[in-house]
This record gives sequence, C-alpha cells and structure tokens, in this order.
Amino acid sequence: MENLSYTDAAKRVKAAGYDGMEIAAGPDKRNEAVQVTHDNGLDLILMAFGAGSNFTEHKKKYQDDLLNIASYKPLFINAHTGHDYFTFEQNVELIQVAIAVEKQTGVRILHETHRGRFSYSAPAIQYYLLKVPEMRLTADYSHWVNVAESYLTDQMENVNRAIKVSDHIHCRVGHTQGPQVNDPRAPEWKDALESHAKWWDSIRDRLQKANAPTLTITCEFGPAGYLPTLPFTQQPVASQWDVNVFMKDYLKKRWQV
Repeated sequence: MENLSYTDAAKRVKAAGYDGMEIAAGPDKRNEAVQVTHDNGLDLILMAFGAGSNFTEHKKKYQDDLLNIASYKPLFINAHTGHDYFTFEQNVELIQVAIAVEKQTGVRILHETHRGRFSYSAPAIQYYLLKVPEMRLTADYSHWVNVAESYLTDQMENVNRAIKVSDHIHCRVGHTQGPQVNDPRAPEWKDALESHAKWWDSIRDRLQKANAPTLTITCEFGPAGYLPTLPFTQQPVASQWDVNVFMKDYLKKRWQV
C-alpha cells in the first residue's frame, strides 16, 4: 500500500478485518505509525534493518535503529539482521546486539528468515540456532524454498529446528524458482500453499501447547517485483490486496478462528 498514507492504509486494513499492521517505518515516520495504528485500534509491529556493507558501521546503525524503534514500544520488532556475506562471527555479534537491546528495553526482537541475511537458507541458519539458542525467528520460509529450489522435504530436520523458535509468521507462499507465487488461489499452486500451511500449522500447534496468548501473522504478499508483472506494461498479474485478504481468510478458515 505504498501509494496510501498511513491513515488511509490503516482505515482500509481495519475495515478488512485485520488486527494490526507491520510497518517498515523510517525514523521520521515512526511517530505517525504509532499514532495512526492507535487511533484505528490496531496493533503495531515495526521493522528494523541494518545498513551498509562495512561491518562496524552496519553494527552501529543496527543497534541505534533497534534502540530507537524499541522506544516506540511496538508489539515487537521484526528485524532483517546481518548479511549472507558477513562472517558467522559477525552475524552472531549482531544477533547478540539484538538480545542485549531486548533485555534493556523489554521489547521482543525477532529475526526474519530472508534471502540476503544470515538466515537466508534452512541449512545456513542451523549454526546460529546452535550458537544462540535464545534467538527467536519470524518465519518466512518462502525464501528458503526459493534458495533450495525445493519444498524442503529432504531437510525437514532443519525446518523443524526453526519451527521450534519461530514466533511470528509471514504467510507468503514461495515456489522453487521464486519467493512468491503469482496467485496462491490458482490450482497450480495448491501443493505450494499446502506445503507452507503445514509449517504454519506446526508453529501454531507449538504455541498453543505452550499456552501462548497470541500468534501473529502478517499477510505479506509483496508488490510488483515480488508480484510478477507483464512485460512492457508492468501490469501486476494479480491484485496484491486481494491475495493478502485471501491469505487472511484462508488461515482463519483453516484454523476455524
């Protein structure tokens, strides 16, 4: 909804039956994000990003960003942490920064599984899960499907370790050649949708057994770029809004909530 103001977006989100918004708000937009979601009775998740390829500068920016975002007291912070080209030790440093900020501020910080980050694949993240067992994740396994060019059936042990520490879901559906199917309603993507939904079922089951009060899910099918477009005209092949509303309704029906 990049073309809408936060106010218009929040009103549309509320009317569609969502409970909150996840917003990648820059420093100059965070006050507005907090106010608008509060005014519309919506929960707010804010996003954090490190910046730059120089590790020292990246680490400082990451820490400063986390501290600033935490001061707005969102429901939690969803962080894009590190880079796939940083060393294991460097990425662990960044994860430890997040843990320290969480302890200092009381605001939870989850690390999204995402291409280009330390968490870019199911095998790569295993070393971090062993090194930093207190780390918690945002599950966007669509990226892992894309990286592995498979629905991960041959590495379920890796996926299951991640499921055990995944506390938030991005319900994007990926496929073996991309991080997002063009339309999850289409019959040709039935198996892709079901593969992802079973992982989400497992996360929900785990949290239910732990008596967790909530499970948060962001319907995160992205805009043009993620969403395939026609050549020359750049016309999206499906409605991003309609697809995300479908995902919300699909999971509510699947889980009878």
